Amino acid sequence: MDATKEHNLRTNKALYVAMMDQNDDEVIRICRGIAKGALHTLTIHGDTVLHMAIYQKQTKLALRLLDMVSPCDNHKLTWTNHGGNTILHETATNNKTVPVAEEILRRAPMLLDMTNREGETALFYAARHGKTKPYMFLHDEVCKGIDEQDLADLLRRDDKFTMLHIAVLSRNYRVAHDIAVNHNDLIPEKDAQGMTALQLFSIIRPEIKPKSSFKRFMFKLVQSDPNPPRYIIHGIKKLKKDKYTSEWALRLAVLLIEKDNSWKTTESWTENRGSKFRDYAPSMSTAKPEQKTITTLEGNQDQEADTPLLLATRYDSTDIVKEILRMYPQAVEHVDKEGHSVLHLAILHRRLEIIDIVENMKFPLERLRGKLDKNYNTLLHMVGYKEDHLKEDIRHPAKELKDAQRLYKRVEKLTTTLDKSTRNAEQKIPLQVFYEANEKLRTEAKDWMVENATNCSIVAVLIATVAFNSAYTVPGGPDDFGHPKLKDKSMFVLFTLADAISLSTALTSVILFLKIVTSPFHFKDFESHLFEKQLLGLILLITSVAMMMVAFAATLVLTISNKGKWSDLTLYVVSFFPVLVFMYFYISDYMDMIVNSFRKLKKMIGQTVIWFRKIWEYKPQSTYPVDGLGYSRSRSPV
Repeated sequence: MDATKEHNLRTNKALYVAMMDQNDDEVIRICRGIAKGALHTLTIHGDTVLHMAIYQKQTKLALRLLDMVSPCDNHKLTWTNHGGNTILHETATNNKTVPVAEEILRRAPMLLDMTNREGETALFYAARHGKTKPYMFLHDEVCKGIDEQDLADLLRRDDKFTMLHIAVLSRNYRVAHDIAVNHNDLIPEKDAQGMTALQLFSIIRPEIKPKSSFKRFMFKLVQSDPNPPRYIIHGIKKLKKDKYTSEWALRLAVLLIEKDNSWKTTESWTENRGSKFRDYAPSMSTAKPEQKTITTLEGNQDQEADTPLLLATRYDSTDIVKEILRMYPQAVEHVDKEGHSVLHLAILHRRLEIIDIVENMKFPLERLRGKLDKNYNTLLHMVGYKEDHLKEDIRHPAKELKDAQRLYKRVEKLTTTLDKSTRNAEQKIPLQVFYEANEKLRTEAKDWMVENATNCSIVAVLIATVAFNSAYTVPGGPDDFGHPKLKDKSMFVLFTLADAISLSTALTSVILFLKIVTSPFHFKDFESHLFEKQLLGLILLITSVAMMMVAFAATLVLTISNKGKWSDLTLYVVSFFPVLVFMYFYISDYMDMIVNSFRKLKKMIGQTVIWFRKIWEYKPQSTYPVDGLGYSRSRSPV
């Protein structure tokens, strides 16, 4: 017995090594010496040699192994591994083994109806792996001579998970679209968690339209292709595949959204504010106000499946929200069981692009701006609440607080005057909720800014010291009359200017950093450009470092340059390398603010140009219009 096990172990090892090396002849030779041949169990999971050949996309080997199975043993092709997968299931895992699937079904057509332990047929398995070619082939085979009831059973698992659900999760939108077209009865069906295919589609955040302007431009230059040729470079391959995926994601979204009417089932708005805006009035809510500070909305947001519109808002599927509101603009008024509209959730989850979408819908915005949720929270209250997962997107507390204040100011412009003084179920106005929710963040931002400003001040003082000393130790030294020997050199002028700018900007940055350190750090201080002052101080410090490096480079060129272009270029690169490193690691944290500043400046310039154009083109009109004869209509000709 032990000798037999040892022999099987050596045989399996030789087979496994031969398959890894893709040595087809060796595999066939070993299988011919085994009683079961191609159906010999090779792995510890019950996979046969035929299972493994198909799984490894070795089509020629799989066909040769099938030829080794005699027609009288075709019934043995129904062998399953420990997961219940037949060899037909394995053909569904890649696009290269469709010829093998054809031969298998010719020999054992009963494999089409067999399911694995998950209750999945080979067709379902193809949808799970997102493979288009095997899915199309198996779908055509399944639809031949089968009644609707049997077909319906093949499209569903025992746990209510349909083939459309699994195709959406596999991200093969081409297959999912084909399923939705041919079996549209699956579109409204829900899984065990009560989720439809569109709800799952909203959660996985498909990229229907690229957010990057560069990628959108590249999409116009390439053709979509799911299987681009091998000779194309990797970047172009990825663009072709991404464009193909985006195109089918859009088609699938349009089809699913068109069939979805979940937004019609809605809760009513809460408009009865009662005395919620009076500090001394009793609460109209039966809920007792809590004494603790709440920074997140209570309750598990994912306990019940929400509508696709609100799920897309929560999970930042901006493209899905756009398509839903484009097809059904009235869906913007949908309200969930907690009284939250799409605008409530967009503010809560900081989905700024979705806020832009609703803000551009002028009439719906007027309908949503003054609404309350079930806890009497206005849109301004929602700014104070935040989700825990948002902390992963923030670089440092000062920027997080600044973004929260900027969002509060933005939402404040959208809401009504009454919203500012409305009290929620905890008897708190929006500003009070915001301050309590961000008090810890304000302390963290204070500590971060003080430490940052202190460290930068030390660096600025050191740079100022070096720049001041450099002014008295000029390169080349003085002549007999005390004048610099190299004062007639152009690089000496550059050295002088760079040293002066370095000293000036360093001292100015020190003043700004001292202003930050001595600030009381109230919320209003953060609103009054405290963060911008630190940015300006950092820019001045970087400028000071850069000018010091320029002075250093000019000194090197003046003293040790040998008039060679390459040597001078090397000196420049070595001198400016610390500046580049400094800018890379510090400016990236402030890039959003810099971009916003440029946008505001561009907008201001555009408005100024329009204003001057109106003045230039203005033509004053007479109070008394003149008729065709040159006489005023209000006066009689003399």
